[in-house]
Amino acid sequence: MTTIDLTVEKSRRKNAVKQARERNIIIPTYAQMKDPSRIPAKIKDELKKIGLWDVHPRNLFRITWHNEPTASGGTFGGVNYLELPSSLTGVPARIIVLIGKWFPTGAHKVGAAFSCLVPRLVTGQFDPTTQKAVWPSTGNYCRGGAYDSALLGCESIAILPEGMSKERFEWLSKIAGETIKTPGSESNVKEIFDKCKELRASGQDLMIFNQFEEFGNYLWHYEVTGHAMEEVLKKVMGKNDHYRGMASATGSAGTIASGDYMKQIFPDSKIVASEALQCPTLLENGFGSHRIEGIGDKHVPWIHNVKNTDVVVAIDDNAVINIARLFNEESGREYLSQKGVPESLISNLDLLGFSGISNVLSCIKVAKYYEMTENDILLTVLTDSMELYRSRLHEMRQEFGEYTELNAAVDFARYLHGQSTDNMLELRYTDRRRVHNLKYYTWVEQQGRTYEEIQQQWYQPNYWTDVQKQTDQIDELIVEFNKEVGLI
Repeated sequence: MTTIDLTVEKSRRKNAVKQARERNIIIPTYAQMKDPSRIPAKIKDELKKIGLWDVHPRNLFRITWHNEPTASGGTFGGVNYLELPSSLTGVPARIIVLIGKWFPTGAHKVGAAFSCLVPRLVTGQFDPTTQKAVWPSTGNYCRGGAYDSALLGCESIAILPEGMSKERFEWLSKIAGETIKTPGSESNVKEIFDKCKELRASGQDLMIFNQFEEFGNYLWHYEVTGHAMEEVLKKVMGKNDHYRGMASATGSAGTIASGDYMKQIFPDSKIVASEALQCPTLLENGFGSHRIEGIGDKHVPWIHNVKNTDVVVAIDDNAVINIARLFNEESGREYLSQKGVPESLISNLDLLGFSGISNVLSCIKVAKYYEMTENDILLTVLTDSMELYRSRLHEMRQEFGEYTELNAAVDFARYLHGQSTDNMLELRYTDRRRVHNLKYYTWVEQQGRTYEEIQQQWYQPNYWTDVQKQTDQIDELIVEFNKEVGLI
């Protein structure tokens, strides 16, 4: 299927409408997630009494980049972002990061999961009264899926590698109906797919929402994250500034879809795909294991528009781990203050989780590669925060001892200001095609996609734009569904 299937199944849809009415569920549209000023005042008043992470159906309306940065009772404002100064990054280019912590669950994947589930729900393809929603993931996506399922009245099964952080499992134990741990850690995506295959054969009534191939994931980031980036850029860009591009870990290839939106507005901008140096799949068809939690690898996601990707960057996971300590340990923050990093930023460095740090390092490398100046702007995303990695800091203290000023000086010089342009590739047409061709081994040989469609992804001009055009149609289905539920 080259687009999201929006075929309506009326009898099953009636079940979903009835359950939504009974459970006080109203579903937001993409238009409202992009622009919360469209959300009814009654719903905003309700949110003033609800915590950001509460399992309450009104928190569906907090699936947006515009939440007030508060744990409880907030409504909406501008997009949450930070600009990182050159005293921190070591480059003159302006690096601006969108903040993912202020989503329900503390991570932006809750939006991608929503966009995979809701089209199936409002069309009746998924029946929440009989089916379970299965969320295969390397971390935040299955958390977002389990949370969305709870808000929408669905049973859920979360699948993630056993080596992921303790915080993820503790939270899932309270939200997901079932949590399945697969062998390995961040890099072991195939084991997750194998578990999905096993579940399909089990005879259970379930639907698997595989983020690596679900175009709802692509569409949410193209539409919602893309517009959030545009909004921030309009706010910060001066008359002499130039938007040069965005960087994102490929992960499930959802977030990087926002680059497709931005490139349509700024055709000469770059889309930078990053991955772990310890598993350089895009860079050199490589494999391995790494510690940058949440980005997946050893395959190319089906929904990655590789033909639109300009640069591949590989980030050393040692850099990410050590910078996490620099940003969060007391000695590290004191050292950053000595180096002239503003206190107002230092106090917010816990907003960068592991993949967020990796994204920032990707921007630094790209800024150096293209010799960017103070008039050049790069955008990226902090997918989550250190709130999900506190146990990792404790583990590092136990393994390596207390973090000292000397450690901070070394990490600052080596991993921040010492970032180089190694382990990068500016993609030619043939390089892009080589990366795209890697999809064949996962998706055609293993996961049942067709040879015809993998060819269409590369050669059919409207393959990706057809998906992008489905937003209004899905919104119409959501509006109609809410009208039948009768709670607005």
